[in-house]
Formats: sequence, structure tokens, C-alpha cells
Amino acid sequence: MSLPHAILTALLEKPSSGLELTRRFDKSIGFFWSATHQQIYRELGKLEQAGLIRAVPQPPSRGQRKEYEVLAPGRAALVDWVGESQDPKAAREPLLLRVRAAAVVGAPGLRAEMERHLILHQEQLAQYQAIERKDFPPERMAGADRLQHLVLRAGIGLETFWIQWLTEALAELPDGARP
Repeated sequence: MSLPHAILTALLEKPSSGLELTRRFDKSIGFFWSATHQQIYRELGKLEQAGLIRAVPQPPSRGQRKEYEVLAPGRAALVDWVGESQDPKAAREPLLLRVRAAAVVGAPGLRAEMERHLILHQEQLAQYQAIERKDFPPERMAGADRLQHLVLRAGIGLETFWIQWLTEALAELPDGARP
């Protein structure tokens, strides 16, 4: 149920076309709530049909570009959702399952995959830190910026965790030996 809420949030931040929205997902919301372009377009249609958003009339152009905005019922639905209670979801991380399986069948190839993951997490951390420096200087820490910064800090914390865990796991990992 969270994809519609992610889209409502993004549209309340800035009315957008489907293409603009998918690009914004790729650069921000997609870091913590991923969705394919097809899922986003499909959800826009559902939200419009439900009367939560509408396509804003656009000047005639060569394409069929639609820019969407959130209607009052969409804002109300988002406000209600923000206040709802929801239990944490169990993590589904395939790499952790692979490590567990390696304890049973051995670890050939796992070291290389873990090293690859370490590099990816280091790159993601660097990207988050660059976003933090650019978009959240101390002088801008007020209102909505503070809440958005909290989300970014969660990403920084998760990447820091994975880097630390992978470094420790690589030190513990047998060199392809069977258990």
C-alpha cells in the first residue's frame, strides 16, 4: 500500500508528469522505496481513477504529456496514512540468505559477491554523503528539510552498517572451503 503514498508525497512536493515523477523516484524516493516506471504509471492511473489526483490541463503539444497534482481527498488519504500504526517489516536480504546457505554447502564465489556488495555500499554511502553536503547544509535545517534529512540520515546509517558488517563478514568468511 505504500507506493500510492510515495507517489502522493512526491506529487505534493511538486506536481509532475509521469516521466518527471519516475526520474524523481530514481534520484530520491527510489533510494528507499523502489518502483519500476511501469508501476508508477499504473499507480498514477489508479490514483486518478480513485479521485485522489488529477491531470492538470496542459497547453497543446506534440506529445500526450500529463502533469498530475494531488486533490484534497489525496492529501487527506496521505495524512491518514502518515498517522496509521504499522509494524516493522522483516528484512528480505538475499545476501544474508546466501551466507546462511554457505554455512551448509560451502562458500565458493561468495567472497567475490560480498566484495562486490561492499563496493556498491561504499559507492551508495558516498552518494548519500554528497547529497547531504549539497542539499542539507546546517543553515537549511528547518521544517520539512529536517524531516527529509532524517530520511537521508537513515540511508547513511544503513549503508554504514552494511559496510561495517560486510568488512567483518569478509574477515570471517572461509576462502571457499566447505563447512
